[in-house]
Amino acid sequence: MDTNWTPDLSRHEGPKYLALVRALREGIRQGELPPGTQVPTVRDLAWRIKVTPGTVARAYHIATQEGLLDATVGRGTFVADTGRRFGPSQSLFIERVAIRDANMMDLRSPRLPDVGQVERIAEALRQAADSAGPEWMGYPSQHDEFALRAALCDWIGERDLGPVSPDDLALTHGGQSAINLVFQCCLRGDRPLILIEELAYPGFRHAARLNRADIAGIEMDDHGLRPDALDAACRKSPAQILCLTCEGQNPTTLRMPAERRAEIAEVARRHDLQIIDDECYGPEGDATPGMRAFAPERTWHVGSLSKTVSPALRFGYVFCPRGMGEAGRMTAQHGFFALAKPMSDAILNLLQSGAAAQIRADVRAETNLRLSIATRAFDGFDLHWRADLPYVWLRLPNGWRASTFARMAEGQGVLVRSADEFALFNGRPPHAVRIALAGDTDPDLLARALDRLSTALRHPPEDVAV
Repeated sequence: MDTNWTPDLSRHEGPKYLALVRALREGIRQGELPPGTQVPTVRDLAWRIKVTPGTVARAYHIATQEGLLDATVGRGTFVADTGRRFGPSQSLFIERVAIRDANMMDLRSPRLPDVGQVERIAEALRQAADSAGPEWMGYPSQHDEFALRAALCDWIGERDLGPVSPDDLALTHGGQSAINLVFQCCLRGDRPLILIEELAYPGFRHAARLNRADIAGIEMDDHGLRPDALDAACRKSPAQILCLTCEGQNPTTLRMPAERRAEIAEVARRHDLQIIDDECYGPEGDATPGMRAFAPERTWHVGSLSKTVSPALRFGYVFCPRGMGEAGRMTAQHGFFALAKPMSDAILNLLQSGAAAQIRADVRAETNLRLSIATRAFDGFDLHWRADLPYVWLRLPNGWRASTFARMAEGQGVLVRSADEFALFNGRPPHAVRIALAGDTDPDLLARALDRLSTALRHPPEDVAV
């Protein structure tokens, strides 16, 4: 059953995307939108209620997070059947409905610059094929990956994660796969609780729902997650896993100082929390020890090549807690045996030949060029950034709200992410936006786009409360 549902947003205060979410809740509660009803497409509803497609997409995204809607690629978006418990309750709808417009600059998600990855990966695949043998005819095994695990220990260089060896590693299909692997390895019971930073990478939420876990946000300050807030949350409700991004926190760019990491490690021990430290964006050359160095018995250090070499490789890894490497690899084996042998051979070639390291260096050089463009454009504003990170965090001046700024930016031909996209629905996001420095964008075009935003930023709309 489909519907011509057309809500009246004037009955709800606040930003239009939140008004639309409230209208959806009301329509479902009152039976106007029964389970199984197909809601209008993003473009159709946007045209009917005179808002941008991005506004409708954001509202649908929040509604799917709440479990009000289900989205199926190729079929559409439907009012959820709350009695059904098959599969994940969260879709990737927001990415699927992303509007690709040649006149829009998409600065919502970081994308790598082209520094010759395709040619180097193709050469690594050719060399892997040239040395292929009978092992390409059987199922891959965890034992086959030992050389690749050893190469990864060299790849992290002098990064202090505490004592590490190839036996501490489990290999995965990217960083998100690594997070899921840790959840599958550690979570116990019905509806286990996972804790995250109050502003955090949305993939933690997606993985929690996939594993039928509840999730709660912990308050942060200028040094990252607050240990006292973490302790209070654990006393209120026993949790099993804490998810952190200590280096280049996404979206705020914060680097958690060593003293704070040590405090969090002690709280985690007190409440027997496992810790995921997501360092897929980890900047180079930081002497601060990783969280695993402070709590080696309970920290799962997640990384990947997606943000430094190529996301197309779908290659990630986990440095497991001391003595837990076999448990991590067994979880991987039960899930997918091991990485595909042709791909793991090619990645080993990239690491051992030095090609991956050269790509990483070239990518960082391009990223830092774009960072210099952003810092010039927003000079004088409350901009947060860190070398090697392909995004900046802009705290908005008085007169701006994140949703209003995002709509203004869209009108200027630029798409950015507002703070509320990194917060839980009941969270308290600040008036801030994350601006990704898309590496596939010409630097001159990027500079002109950021200059337009900077100019508009100096003139807040008069109808926004200060």
